Amino acid sequence: MGIQYLQESSVFHLQSKNTSYAMKVTKQGYLAHLYWGRKVSGHGLERLLELQGRASFSPNPDLEELALSLDTLPQEYPSYGGSDFRTPALQVQLADGSTVTELLYASHRIVPGKPALEGLPAVYTEQDDEAETLEITLKDEHAGLQVMLSYTVFRDSDAIARSARLLNTGGGPLKVLRALSMSLDMADDRYEQLQLSGTWARERYIHRRRLVPGMQSVESRRGSSSHMQNPFVALLSEGATEEHGSAYGVSLVYSGSFAAGTEVDQFHSARLFAGINPFDFSWLLEPGDSFQTPEAIIVFSDQGIGGMSRTYHDLYRSRLCRGTFRDQARPILVNNWEATYFNFDADKIESIAQAGSELGIELFVLDDGWFGKRDDDRTSLGDWFVDRRKLPNGLEDLVARVNRLGLSFGLWFEPEMISPDSELYRAHPDWCLHVEGRRRTQARQQLILDVSREDVQQHIVSTISAILSSAPITYVKWDMNRNMTEIGSAKLPPERQRETAHRYMLGLYSVLERITTAFPHVLFESCSGGGGRFDPGMLYYMPQTWTSDNSDAVSRLKIQYGTSIVYPVSSMGAHVSAVPNHQVGRVTSLETRGNVALSGNFGYELDLTKFTAEENEIVKEQVQLYKNIRHLVQFGDFYRLLSPFEGNETAWMFVSKAKDEAFVVFVSVLQEAHARLSRIKLQGLAPDKQYRLEGSDGTPYGGDDLMYAGMPTPQFHGDYASRCYHFKALPSSMKKE
Repeated sequence: MGIQYLQESSVFHLQSKNTSYAMKVTKQGYLAHLYWGRKVSGHGLERLLELQGRASFSPNPDLEELALSLDTLPQEYPSYGGSDFRTPALQVQLADGSTVTELLYASHRIVPGKPALEGLPAVYTEQDDEAETLEITLKDEHAGLQVMLSYTVFRDSDAIARSARLLNTGGGPLKVLRALSMSLDMADDRYEQLQLSGTWARERYIHRRRLVPGMQSVESRRGSSSHMQNPFVALLSEGATEEHGSAYGVSLVYSGSFAAGTEVDQFHSARLFAGINPFDFSWLLEPGDSFQTPEAIIVFSDQGIGGMSRTYHDLYRSRLCRGTFRDQARPILVNNWEATYFNFDADKIESIAQAGSELGIELFVLDDGWFGKRDDDRTSLGDWFVDRRKLPNGLEDLVARVNRLGLSFGLWFEPEMISPDSELYRAHPDWCLHVEGRRRTQARQQLILDVSREDVQQHIVSTISAILSSAPITYVKWDMNRNMTEIGSAKLPPERQRETAHRYMLGLYSVLERITTAFPHVLFESCSGGGGRFDPGMLYYMPQTWTSDNSDAVSRLKIQYGTSIVYPVSSMGAHVSAVPNHQVGRVTSLETRGNVALSGNFGYELDLTKFTAEENEIVKEQVQLYKNIRHLVQFGDFYRLLSPFEGNETAWMFVSKAKDEAFVVFVSVLQEAHARLSRIKLQGLAPDKQYRLEGSDGTPYGGDDLMYAGMPTPQFHGDYASRCYHFKALPSSMKKE
């Protein structure tokens, strides 16, 4: 790890364990990108900057160097209004109404560790020797604008954290129209773009497409990162696979509306970018004010998509997630939602908890319907007090009853929402996002609280804190079930209305910081109709997310597989639910539902009291198996073996950091007569170790045999079949010579 500034060539060279990132200050003062890829010594990096004259349609800012055009110069943070016609990272409107800016190098400094971002989630260090940060200051003297670009390289990771901070140093106001977190110009366009797209109950499906001239991007304009697109894109070298080829990933640590993608210009260079969506966004900077962009985490791997994923997994698991539960095994839970929906009482809840206790389950979670007059989804959001009709002796009594069974207790909230039919709305109708004179559009019969307001923030903190203080609650599921419409705030003046959506996110982050800090013993899980806000910003406050409302085992193959491109398995909630499945109507075996859900934070989402004696035995075995392997699932290295997007079979595996244990899941969706015989090749094992398959006759398997020759895939009779394998390395005395 190290950051060097080579003064004689004006080159910055950033090095991690396996990668290099380089840029150069041109003689005119522009900050030009040179290289990002496999680690190099760095001798003569300045020669990578090739300037070549083009037609007059690519103008020249320096008449003494006609080969230079900002329209072709690979830039680190391009601004709008000069001679670069490509997608800018920055666009600012000056007091005179113009939108021309030109950023030139002013200074830099290199500091140990990683400074925090004010008001925003970000990866972090625990000791200064874990990272080094380069801060480059660019200035537009005429505009009175200063932009500080931040680059952090890590000792133990091949990731780089990038962000930008804008400061108004002039005497008049500036209006920021566009401020991306990162921009990077690749030398050519010979890549495929990978993105994670979908919808509710079908989140984060993998899509790959070859770059073509023009824009290929993903974005959300919904006020959240969304089910439809995830704040991540990657460029892959032609033919890149899980194990081979180059992968360049960009992941935005933000939970609101975003834009990310690639623009290919007329000369076949590719500009990769990510940041807050400039659509319907602006930010007024008064003299002396600053604006901080969210952080983008960029990762290069020359070991394929899998290598990129494992870099993200390790960094996000250990230096994005925080708190007591970051490094702790997560509990096995049962949630009552699909068992009862809104129709329950204390006795019914206790009966489910009793059944869970007998099966070895560790946590009971009471979902929606326990508060206000919440008998359906049309009322009471915001009224966070116990419904005594259902729980006549209060929440304290129910928690005590569950605790006596040996289970801890968790609770569902939707704190950002308000029902028009609620005591809170009747008292504070101006507290929701709205625009005067316009319809207040409802979704799921609810509106959204204006969390940009300090009074609303304080109300959420105080009411949620009161409930969490009332009983020994150890888990919270924090839900959010709609997107933003009529985005306006009664507290903001007209010139700041387009700041509302981002101020909402800053307010939400402030609320989460206060609540999670006050209740460090509580495991918080994020949810937004399942995976509608599965993003790094939320993981900073809540170390796990409900992956999708679709709990069907076959659907979850693609959902969980796609999610794993960026996010560690320790962040994914994965439950066994009833059949026919409530989302798609499919009937799958309890074994397969369990095998798929084992690859996440494991639990059940059904009525445990309805199991047969045979099903109870299966569940007991699943619970015990998960207790045996959850250290692998939650903290091991994850390898994708067979893609559900490419065939009828899916497989993945987990390997301990010491490579002495592995857990493999294989699923076959549809059967066919006389199917071909095939083998599955494992990954990540130690080739010189021998492994024993748990539950077998003890015949050893060589790590090299399992990875290079593979093992036969099982043959099944019937659809939606699966098998899992648990390998343990033999003692060192039994290793193969």
